[in-house]
Amino acid sequence: MSVKKHTPESAEREFVPPDYFRVLERTEIFPDESRPLEVDLGCGDGAFLLALAKEFPERDFLGVERLLGRVRKVCRKAAREGLTNLKVLRLESNYTLGWLLPEAEVDRIHLLCPDPWPKARHQNRRLVSDDFVAGLLRVLKPEGEFLFKTDHSEYFEEACEVIGRASQFEKLGWPEDAFYYPRTDFEELWTSNGKSIFRSRWKLR
Repeated sequence: MSVKKHTPESAEREFVPPDYFRVLERTEIFPDESRPLEVDLGCGDGAFLLALAKEFPERDFLGVERLLGRVRKVCRKAAREGLTNLKVLRLESNYTLGWLLPEAEVDRIHLLCPDPWPKARHQNRRLVSDDFVAGLLRVLKPEGEFLFKTDHSEYFEEACEVIGRASQFEKLGWPEDAFYYPRTDFEELWTSNGKSIFRSRWKLR
């Protein structure tokens, strides 16, 4: 299947770093460094990211996605909505956290329903790991937050254990109505079938 090309408007929403091999400056992503910055890892079709960007025009949002077709699709949707506070980076999440994003500049990081790699021989491919947590600690601001959702109970328990080993993180409560937090299409489908979504929220001390 061919990937649709950018329009001039959608091309403005794809963030292509000036250099992939150095730490970026905050202003290279969005020019006004006084605005809060949130990052959605594995943004998929962008439904969650777009909803946040529309709800909070005073914040900036960076989606991270490996697949070119998805990146282009989210950029086209953002262009149609006239959203100037949203960009999408085509890159792998661990590299983005570990090497590319500026240090201590991100207010919130979202990871929603990543691949749980349920087979035992594949579990080392799971995104949440000690290296991943090191990346979170590198890029989050003091009192910045990491929000995680998954439909896979065993992965959820493992992820909470890994994050909990980092003494810099404090686990927060996350009631359903605590704040505006749109559901992804996957979450809507899963819960409509009576299945559970597990969630945890962590703050950098």
